[in-house]
Amino acid sequence: MAGDDLDGTPAAMGPRLRAARERHGATLAGVSCATGVPPSTLSRIETGRRRPTLEVLTRLAKEYGASLDELAGTAPAPVAEPRTSAPHSFGDDKAVLPLTRYVGGLHAHKHVLPAVEEPPARPRQVSHDGHEWLCVLYGRLWLALGDQDLVLAAGEVAEFDTRTPHGLANAGPGGPVEYLVLFGPQGERLRPRTLPPPGRGAR
Repeated sequence: MAGDDLDGTPAAMGPRLRAARERHGATLAGVSCATGVPPSTLSRIETGRRRPTLEVLTRLAKEYGASLDELAGTAPAPVAEPRTSAPHSFGDDKAVLPLTRYVGGLHAHKHVLPAVEEPPARPRQVSHDGHEWLCVLYGRLWLALGDQDLVLAAGEVAEFDTRTPHGLANAGPGGPVEYLVLFGPQGERLRPRTLPPPGRGAR
């Protein structure tokens, strides 16, 4: 890792740093205050528009409690063990199970919010570059999107530009909430396609 920029780092660097921040339960603003790196710089790094310098990566590693190799994706492969689906723990807040290997473009996670005994306060909102699509698998999910408040039930989906302030929470008593998230760090959107009706050719 010589030089100001980490030449040869994988394309997954930005999404990996974003995942590390989310596992740490921190916002861009919070990490900026702790490391002295401007939020705009952190955002560009996470979306792949800027490669981090060694100094910045060192600060982030210290803040996230991770090694440089872990953040750069150069850590030695672990000893082979049976694969499990154990999620990353977020304490009392949530658990996140990555479903992709962060090789660039769209990537996916499964999120689980624990059950709550009382209706929560309005979710804290964040904003950043990108585009997000989510689908509720179980329970009721509260999406605070800008000035709107939406409660999504199992089978319902939402799609939005993540530059719009947004926050998520369990909508209330009744059990945990499970949902899938697809995130495009460069602002990628899903492109629905369907088969033509029987008897009609594709256009």
